Amino acid sequence: MPQPDLVDESVAAVEAGLDALDTPAQRRTRSWRRVVAVAAPPVIAVVLLLVVWQALWAAAFWPEYQLPAPAAVWAVITENVQNGQAFEVLWNSVHRAVLGFAAGVLIGTPLGLVVAKVRVIRAAIGPLLSGLQSLPSVAWVPAAVLWFGVTPSTVYFVVLMGSVPSIANGLVAGIDQIPPILPRVGTVLGASRLASARHILLPAALPGYLAGLKQGWAFSWRSLMAAEIIAVSPQLGKGLGAFLEAGRDLSDMPTVIAAIFLILLVGIGIELLVFRPLERSVLRARGLSGAF
Repeated sequence: MPQPDLVDESVAAVEAGLDALDTPAQRRTRSWRRVVAVAAPPVIAVVLLLVVWQALWAAAFWPEYQLPAPAAVWAVITENVQNGQAFEVLWNSVHRAVLGFAAGVLIGTPLGLVVAKVRVIRAAIGPLLSGLQSLPSVAWVPAAVLWFGVTPSTVYFVVLMGSVPSIANGLVAGIDQIPPILPRVGTVLGASRLASARHILLPAALPGYLAGLKQGWAFSWRSLMAAEIIAVSPQLGKGLGAFLEAGRDLSDMPTVIAAIFLILLVGIGIELLVFRPLERSVLRARGLSGAF
């Protein structure tokens, strides 16, 4: 007959083995190696892009007004940074996008919860949300100008119409993937609908919801650029879209490419500084940190 101590030690060993299986393996690397591994690929890609760009410009396949030299574009960026215009247009666009996206989250989150949990509402407006998500945001700009004039309300309306459907649909998709046992446990424990949504549905649907937020931000940023390009007014100030349109009006290709670069820079910055850390924390909480 086995000794009680031996049985306890065996059980403890089995539990430790199971815990080790559940715990994702993490390899420790030096900090400088991690920095190099993360920074080297995009830096190399940018360098290669500049080399190819410079080679095409030197070969003169296209005239100067169609393909300027990288140095000419850099000169435009440097000039606008020195005179402060770059910071002005960045601030005007980024703060509008952030405010519009925040309003989209406040509207899209409860809308997604209702659509996901109420069958009648889902049958009524679910296809409409999917259709609105696929509708190009630029299509809302003429209607918004006629409704609100060339005012900030036009810009925020277009941003909302671009972000809300994506956020709501992302949350709906996340809730649809929740195991049915989780809401049932909350009901058995006496959780109200509000408490169940806050403590069960939203945390369990977080991966799909986060994907919807990322897509909602992307649509918000695209919608804002479309609105700023079309709806130009002193009342709106000069954003990145207006800066891009001014370069087109003057047939100034270095300014056009500089504006495109700044627009791209904002998109990459928001991805790396906001959504990438959130995605990492969510995946690590679910034992999926190996994806990074």
